[in-house]
Amino acid sequence: MSFKRVLITGANGQLGYELQRSYPLGTELIATDHDNLDITDPAQIKTALAYYQPDLVINAAAYTAVDKAENDQANAQRLNGNAAGFLAQSIVACNPAIKLIHISTDFVFDGRQSLPYTPDAATAPLGVYGATKLSGEQQVQQHLPKALIIRTSWLYSTHGHNFVKSMLRFMQEREQLGVVYDQVGTPTWGRTLAQTIWTLAAKDVSGLLHCSDNGVASWYDFARAIQEEGYRLGLLTRRIPIHPIRSSAYPTPAQRPAFSVMDKSLTEDYLGYRLPYWRDSLQTMLAELNQPTNNS
Repeated sequence: MSFKRVLITGANGQLGYELQRSYPLGTELIATDHDNLDITDPAQIKTALAYYQPDLVINAAAYTAVDKAENDQANAQRLNGNAAGFLAQSIVACNPAIKLIHISTDFVFDGRQSLPYTPDAATAPLGVYGATKLSGEQQVQQHLPKALIIRTSWLYSTHGHNFVKSMLRFMQEREQLGVVYDQVGTPTWGRTLAQTIWTLAAKDVSGLLHCSDNGVASWYDFARAIQEEGYRLGLLTRRIPIHPIRSSAYPTPAQRPAFSVMDKSLTEDYLGYRLPYWRDSLQTMLAELNQPTNNS
């Protein structure tokens, strides 16, 4: 199935950036962000749908400040929960044939499981961010059952603020680092997620799926890999000691799931190929970041 006109929300974010770099030839892309489309306003959504008449809407907008959300629940709910519902309701009202792809998170899980979470696993968010993202999932499913919801985890890109770029900066500025080792999940390059979205859209897949790169890592493992690959590529001029620390030694306002590895087997069945290993994706992203023309 081909989509001629695609509207993206949250276009200035990491995923929005990667979607704009990888969209299929022949597609007209309408990239919107809060400045030109406030998706917490149903009237603006309906006006945009009527004006642009997209075949596909990809909701990449989100309130992602996990710790800040603990004391800003109303705004997190407006963007992560209610806005997703408004998009679904507006599509039903304007043109139910429009496909909606909505992006969610591994934070809908409590992390008490020891096996990878399947899409139908029980949800139990630990904090406001996860709870508001789960609310968005539920509202989309309620109003638009044929939508596609994709959960992802530990997203990074050459664009915007993320763990990879923060670690590279800290490794140049500091003499040593402590990184938590008792939170385990899977890093996801934004390009992996973007390409998965475009492939699943072409196949008109619906339902609830998971997408991350393959493999398992702690934040400590991730940081060590960033240093090793960053030094190898010349992004870092030295190596510093990185110490594994417990989460309890680095308290944050929001509790994170200790284990949030997701099962991607159903996604890979639809794709027809295996998602890349997380460290391979990291190498490719860092090589891209190392290009002189990349000023993101």
